[in-house]
Amino acid sequence: MEATILRAAEGIFAEAGFGGATMQQIADSAGLPKANLHYYFPTKEALYRQVVQQIFDIWLHAADSFDDAPGPAEAIGAYIDAKMEISRRHPQGSKVWATEVMHGAPVIQDYLETTLREWTADRASVIQTWIDEGRMAPVDPYQLLYMLWATTQHYADFGHQIETLNGGRPLSEDDWDRAKATVRQIILRGIGLGPAPLPAQGQPG
Repeated sequence: MEATILRAAEGIFAEAGFGGATMQQIADSAGLPKANLHYYFPTKEALYRQVVQQIFDIWLHAADSFDDAPGPAEAIGAYIDAKMEISRRHPQGSKVWATEVMHGAPVIQDYLETTLREWTADRASVIQTWIDEGRMAPVDPYQLLYMLWATTQHYADFGHQIETLNGGRPLSEDDWDRAKATVRQIILRGIGLGPAPLPAQGQPG
């Protein structure tokens, strides 16, 4: 039941934002009486925060490769793949997060100031260690993380634009594979870890 509610809420919050969404809209989307929503989530804010926490947790776990991979190329490459796949499978959650932050994070500022700040500092420290060991180019770890987020989340937050430029069609499996490979190539080469060039391809559409 909670999973059904969260899926419905994710879509409504992505479309209407926190202020524009109502519990009745979410209940209708979930196909449930509004009383059922209030049983699991007594307030709209509690439901919204759970939606945000869900996508946040998925993003945080995407960087587990930083701890498990043998080196920066494998770790950052796996992180790119994971974040791109999240944009593919959870586009609405990404849009909820983006809209919230663009409005100054009125509901989730505490996440930014605690969990996100601590997590980012930890990942930046790992990147700085790789730099200090001479295993990748000397770049600002924070700027690298911001670039990774902006690039990978673009495929969710601006999915309609990408689909329009792709001849009005959603990206296919091959399109997603090529997109991930291209993002990996550009970013890894930029930090001195690049793979072999990709074959040339014409314009989409």
